[in-house]
Amino acid sequence: MLRSPFVRAAGLISSRSAFAITRASGAALNPISNVSTQQARQAHAVSNPTLADIEKRWEAMPPQEQADLWMALRDRMKVDWHELTIQEKKAAYWIAFGPHGPRAQTPPGENTKVFVYTLLGCGAAAAIFLTTRFFARPPPKTMNKEYQEQSEAYLKEANVEPITGISAEGWKGNFSVQSKPKDRQ
Repeated sequence: MLRSPFVRAAGLISSRSAFAITRASGAALNPISNVSTQQARQAHAVSNPTLADIEKRWEAMPPQEQADLWMALRDRMKVDWHELTIQEKKAAYWIAFGPHGPRAQTPPGENTKVFVYTLLGCGAAAAIFLTTRFFARPPPKTMNKEYQEQSEAYLKEANVEPITGISAEGWKGNFSVQSKPKDRQ
């Protein structure tokens, strides 16, 4: 059973009566705990002029007014749904799931704008890449097939990696050859 620290310290009250006292005192101290009274107070219908053409007015309403209307509808929805008016049901559905905010339709021409800016970004990236390549130094002399084959021959003579590497018996494949042959001039 749930008991308050005061009741536990006193030890004078039986567990059944302590539970009843704790529950009653908690309801009196906590105004939110008595939900049925709160619902009864706020369960009055939202006026029809407030809900009229809510679809057209919602985006233009200030955020505080939007929040107040949504809270009023939310409190109204806590009662039996059969007691809600058709207009309240439509407004609550539209506010919760309507095409506004993040669910709004994209403005016309937005897809074209995104496509054009994407192409511009790719074009700018290609221009930067090609400009960098044009002004870059030529590749080093070690980046050709002949030089890399000579490096492999030197590694085999030096007996580098004799167990599993290039100097092992039955080694097949390339160890460091990765470039194209040098251009003949």
